[in-house]
Amino acid sequence: MTDPFFAKSVSFICSHNQDGAMGVIINRPTDVTYQTLFEKINVELLNSLVAENPVLYGGPVQPERGFVLHQPAGEWDSTITIAENTALTTSKDILESVAMGAGPEKMLLTLGYAGWMPGQLEQEIAQNAWLSVQAKDVTTLHKILYETEYHDKLNAALALLGVHPAMLSDVAGHA
Repeated sequence: MTDPFFAKSVSFICSHNQDGAMGVIINRPTDVTYQTLFEKINVELLNSLVAENPVLYGGPVQPERGFVLHQPAGEWDSTITIAENTALTTSKDILESVAMGAGPEKMLLTLGYAGWMPGQLEQEIAQNAWLSVQAKDVTTLHKILYETEYHDKLNAALALLGVHPAMLSDVAGHA
């Protein structure tokens, strides 16, 4: 995709229904750390283990709002369960728990999200603007989401399709 918001991005689709689709980009770290973000929202970050973690650019919609993709799902306000033991939370209570060291076991914190109107994502996929892949199991999904380095997530997702990045081109050919 040539759109600078999405070029070489890996977007995890969190919700897809008759109202459209919503997801977060999982491979775009920003210069903002958890420490910096927590200071801006006036939450004291006592959990030094996550202080230097980068906040991710989740997408161009509502870039001032935080989205926490996490495992396990837990009991947080404003949470949607996405897949087995994977959830997305938008409420401040999860950040307060993270600050105390009692947050989810694994998580990605993004600012903003990617959103599509009804039928838009399907149209973009039909136009080959996106490659889509489903993880073969929860273990593979969690490995890509939480254990793979940000710069390796695209290659890991492409590998699920049996595609090497060198096989891709952003130039269309004509016969």
